[in-house]
Amino acid sequence: MSSSSLQFVTYAIADAMLAGPPEATAMVERMTLVLGERADWMNGLARSVATRFGSRWDSVDSKELSKVVAENAGFVSAWRGENQPRVVRVLARPPFQRPPPPWLHDVALPQLPTLGDLAAWLEVEPDELDWFADRWRVPAQSAATPLHHYSYKVIEKRDGRCRIIEVPKSRLRALQRKVLHGLLDRVPAHDAVHGFRCGRNTVTFAAPHAGKAVVIRFDLTDFFASVHTGRVYSAIRALGYPLKVARAVTTLCTNRVPSGRLLAPDVRDRIDWQERQRYRNRHLPQGAPTSPALANLCAFRLDLRLAGLARSLGATYTRYADDLAFSGGDDLARMAQRLEIRVAAIAIEEGFAVNLRKTRVMRRGARQHLAGVVVNSHPNLARTEFDALKAVLTNCVRHGPASQNREGYSDFRAHLVGRVAHAAMLNPARGAKLMAILERIVWGEDSDVRVGLTE
Repeated sequence: MSSSSLQFVTYAIADAMLAGPPEATAMVERMTLVLGERADWMNGLARSVATRFGSRWDSVDSKELSKVVAENAGFVSAWRGENQPRVVRVLARPPFQRPPPPWLHDVALPQLPTLGDLAAWLEVEPDELDWFADRWRVPAQSAATPLHHYSYKVIEKRDGRCRIIEVPKSRLRALQRKVLHGLLDRVPAHDAVHGFRCGRNTVTFAAPHAGKAVVIRFDLTDFFASVHTGRVYSAIRALGYPLKVARAVTTLCTNRVPSGRLLAPDVRDRIDWQERQRYRNRHLPQGAPTSPALANLCAFRLDLRLAGLARSLGATYTRYADDLAFSGGDDLARMAQRLEIRVAAIAIEEGFAVNLRKTRVMRRGARQHLAGVVVNSHPNLARTEFDALKAVLTNCVRHGPASQNREGYSDFRAHLVGRVAHAAMLNPARGAKLMAILERIVWGEDSDVRVGLTE
């Protein structure tokens, strides 16, 4: 762009004003430095800008201010005159972090105006940050390489298809945990969200739907993989972080699966074309500690719109990860099909997709269940789940816990304790029966090592 073009000049003047405090005298000095000489019209422009934008100086950008310059009568007159303003040098605005949006005014986010600040906050050297935040360092076909930051695990689905778990290697995972606990955990999700939130769980997700005439459950397809890098970047930028910092945080928390891994024999015929494209593009990896919180943040508008839809119908809405639940009276039961269409349309507009094959309309006469919680009259443990857990515990007593750890849990004891605690929370009587069996399990070589109620 020519240094004498109107757009270039107005942007240069705007940048000069923004390169320091919003004081009229200081702005005039910076404009003089950029244009090489002082002009009378600068005083009026500087006073006008200071009055209009001074109170929100940190949130003003060059584009907004350049329009004010272009519309200033004094500048317009000078531009049309013989001594047309010309840029002799450029002043760049120092990196800064904009204030967070109004709904986060009480949230203390870490101040990270530069990449150096981000690196220091993460306790890594700048070149290490560049290494971990690099968008793509290895060939797209390569999966088994020490240059790649992820390893991959294939989980088989019930229908014979598969899901790819993308596990960050230890050093990247440590950085992601710092981002999670130091930044993302401070940003609240929509109130309808119960997944991956402190103090909330499957019980709080299901409880609002207890005793309703109809409960309708929807499932989002490839919830994490559907959140692509552009949406993550926009969400971080919306928190006030500068472009370079937002880009670095985004690349630290997103991944693309190498084509070589997607075409491997254990994956190739078990995912469809759309799934393969989602994995190939940068997205939230299922397996990274930051993905749940970022998915909730990127789904805020989805939750906002679905909660509004529920209110308009006199219904209740909650979400747990990729499970959406609506419930209401007989009116909602009669319009279940119309609700399905509207939910699917909103999901598509917000970048998600509803798996219509998994939609369940559960009326009062049948068993109503959400995330393993039966909600017909009150939150309760499903009988089938109780029987299955009881069988596992009984077999642990008879044949030893190792015989039942078919999923290969690293801490099978803690896994069983958690499942029993969940059952007791839903149904204390059934939970007490399961706990009695749990206490009889012999762990390890020491026959006196048993699980107690207080563990």
